[in-house]
Amino acid sequence: MKHSLLICLTILMASSCISNKRITYLQNLPGNPEINLDEFIPYAEVQYKYILQPFDIVDIDFASASPELTEVFEFQGSRNIRGGMMGGAGNGDLFFFTGYSLDESGNVELPKLGKIKISGMTEEEAKNSIQHAINAYFKEEVYVKLRMAGIRYTTLGEFGSSSTKVILRNRATIFDALAASGESNILAKRNRLFIIRQYDGGTKIHQINLNDRSLLASPFFFIQNNDILYLEPMKIRQFGNADNLASSLQLFGTFLASGLLLFGLLRGNF
Repeated sequence: MKHSLLICLTILMASSCISNKRITYLQNLPGNPEINLDEFIPYAEVQYKYILQPFDIVDIDFASASPELTEVFEFQGSRNIRGGMMGGAGNGDLFFFTGYSLDESGNVELPKLGKIKISGMTEEEAKNSIQHAINAYFKEEVYVKLRMAGIRYTTLGEFGSSSTKVILRNRATIFDALAASGESNILAKRNRLFIIRQYDGGTKIHQINLNDRSLLASPFFFIQNNDILYLEPMKIRQFGNADNLASSLQLFGTFLASGLLLFGLLRGNF
């Protein structure tokens, strides 16, 4: 009986352990080309260029030698709102109030110029399209600057925090998203991170492996605007989360030891 209980305890403890191979980022996994330290890794052949979509928010700014020309394109109070909110550099809602939102048809509406369709374009193509419309309206030169109003993405599952976040940069990697969202806890399946990505007219689900070093050359190394990231939990999740797993096992061991002691005492009396 004692041997049976000892074997069961050994099996339980072994099944409760998590191998480092399951939680270590960027390993050289079998079956993939080995990537050595200090080795140059080119980006994926699919070049990272985000295509604007309906309901995106873009930041458009104008400059001219004549200030009265640029004032034509400023919504009342938007410059004051922008100046008042810049103190909170991490606040992604800044561009929600001061940026330009694409409608369901992919048009952006600008004062004097009306609606201009820019969905399906890169940032550079959209900028050139608006610049062309302004050049046709004004004889005096007005310079246009257009950029995405940050990269908005959503995290679900075994992240440090599940929410929608904004990275105020033109480009961000999957590890930037992990760092901004709180590193995935120890019970996350790092080999099964799902990216739900928006495309023109639809959505695709992609799966990546954070343990795999070849991720650095993957087309999904960079996140895109409106990505949804989902991390599955391991099966061991049923015993507790990463914070209380050790306590749960310790408590279980205490009860088991007490049970074995009680069993020994009772057996000795009979």
